[in-house]
Amino acid sequence: VLAQQSRKFGAFVNHRDTEDNVEETPFEFTEENYEKIKEKLQNFPDNYKHSAVIPVLFIAQKQNNNFLTLSAMNKVAKILEMEPMQVYEVASFYTMFNRTKPGKYHIQFCGTTPCMIRGARDCMEAIKDYANIGMNETSEDGLFTLQEVECLGACVNAPMMQVNNEWFYEDLTPETTVALLEKWKNGEEPTPGPQNGRINCLGPMGRTSLETIPTELHDRDFAQIKADYDAAKAQAAAQKK
Repeated sequence: VLAQQSRKFGAFVNHRDTEDNVEETPFEFTEENYEKIKEKLQNFPDNYKHSAVIPVLFIAQKQNNNFLTLSAMNKVAKILEMEPMQVYEVASFYTMFNRTKPGKYHIQFCGTTPCMIRGARDCMEAIKDYANIGMNETSEDGLFTLQEVECLGACVNAPMMQVNNEWFYEDLTPETTVALLEKWKNGEEPTPGPQNGRINCLGPMGRTSLETIPTELHDRDFAQIKADYDAAKAQAAAQKK
């Protein structure tokens, strides 16, 4: 167990300067991420660059170790030709943007009904005990931040958690949850997905339908279908005369 002090994780609605997050904190996109931004902008008309703000903020956050700084938001505003305040409004509204620095492993544990019924509370308590943190806190060694979130859409494999806005770890118990944390602490990367040996979302009886992948083509000739429909319609009209 990490018997150390913790620090709070969470953000005020208004920005608060910290040692690693002031307006002068350097931030510049990599060449690779500039290319990704160009790809995102191609999805929108030139006069609607603002529409790309969420995906571009995600690119900024991921580049900066899951941390969206003030200077990163200002860079996004400049690229998208927005007022900085417009970007701040988006980043402060959506909880997936981390305006406070999280730990290396930002654990977002689902606490809604299916996960709660399947033991999410016990798993979250196991994380708190192991890392010596409370909810919305970061361990002293900077490894773990725990946050309870709403449904992440993996109810069939409850309880589950998402790590760093990306990887799902499912079918958890307090024991397997702690095992994941121990692997991360030891520098290992555990396999995402179900942690009980389940294959994807298969039930205890395994695959009971769609047991083979069809090889025959099921595409329909819509032009021919329409021609047949028009012909039948014309024939029906002729019979009424």
